[in-house]
Amino acid sequence: MKIEIPVALVTDAPSSIGQATAQRLAKAGYKVYGTSRRGGQEGRGSFEMLRLDVTNDESVEAAVTAVLRLRGRIDVLVNNAGFGVAPGGTEESSIEQARAIFDTSFFGLIRMTRAVLPQMRRQGSGRIINISSVLGFPPMPFAALYAASNRAVEGYSESLDHELRTKSIRVSVIRIKEATATAGQPGVVAKVVLEAAVVAQPKLQYMPGGLANRLRLLRRFSPTGL
Repeated sequence: MKIEIPVALVTDAPSSIGQATAQRLAKAGYKVYGTSRRGGQEGRGSFEMLRLDVTNDESVEAAVTAVLRLRGRIDVLVNNAGFGVAPGGTEESSIEQARAIFDTSFFGLIRMTRAVLPQMRRQGSGRIINISSVLGFPPMPFAALYAASNRAVEGYSESLDHELRTKSIRVSVIRIKEATATAGQPGVVAKVVLEAAVVAQPKLQYMPGGLANRLRLLRRFSPTGL
């Protein structure tokens, strides 16, 4: 009997969270393809690298087509590519800056999702895991565009999960705190990504670490002034 090896695609794999996630999935038995704009030099042995620019339709289609040609399936998509916080007053931010942030963090995620969904539908299964930020729900002065892009990811992911769950395709959002990438904790995020990929009933939202959960509870139950 032929045993299908599950396939995972991780965008922005050279980043700390992307690399930890790709390595964790590979260790768990997935055939992992990481992506970056530069392509194949950062694979680090446990996973292969592909060239992919999430802001370019043709690049997205080419990378997904390449994976399907090589493996015939995509079981997990981890949308990790996105902008970091770039503090600045909202009135000082240009429309071009807004477009750049949304084109990577939000529209790039949509491009990737649209590219893999037809195959996931054919398979009758799949997981789409979107890396977002805790700053998607509390107010963030001087980072309005960044916060807005994360809220867009939250709304899109929740709606998409309702559309797809009857097809055995689930969508999850991993909300991280901004210090994660620099605090030596990308492995914590990678562990949660793996959980969302393999559990029978994944949550819509995951919040690695105590700070994210405390912020969520404060936002939900505390007075607005606080």
